[in-house]
Amino acid sequence: MNFLFSDTFQSSLQKLSAEEQKAAKHACFELQGNPLNPGLQCHRRDNIKDKNFWSARASRDIRLIFHRVESSVMLCYVDHHDPSYDWASRHKIETHTVTGAAQIVKIRETVREIQIPLHVPEEAATTPEPKRPLSNLTEADLPATAFLPSGSLMSAAGRQADGSGAGRPVV
Repeated sequence: MNFLFSDTFQSSLQKLSAEEQKAAKHACFELQGNPLNPGLQCHRRDNIKDKNFWSARASRDIRLIFHRVESSVMLCYVDHHDPSYDWASRHKIETHTVTGAAQIVKIRETVREIQIPLHVPEEAATTPEPKRPLSNLTEADLPATAFLPSGSLMSAAGRQADGSGAGRPVV
């Protein structure tokens, strides 16, 4: 099995303190000797684009990120727990289309805010004022039309002779 070191691993290793570098180098040696060493607590990273990224524990907080396939193990990145896992979620290994060499590619995701249209009911169309055929009449004109101000409809035959309108309502 081939054991490879990427440039990103080398540069990330240099950013660690001397004690953290020592722990990471020791874990690399253990990983090279026995990739299934239970002390490294190796596990495949879930919920990421490249399903071949694995994590190995170098110390309580330091994690090695490596890419494992049948024929090789490539150390890709080393850092503290959360930054190393974030790195693995934002990268993947691809084959260069021209040279055929393996390359680490940063995944760029664009986050756009989607405007959800708010449904605002249209204002009710203004209904035209209902026609009121007797609206131009005055209170004095109403008894002549058999309408009383109280709204009762009276028949012309049912009116009293004095014009008081006391009679029976028309149904």
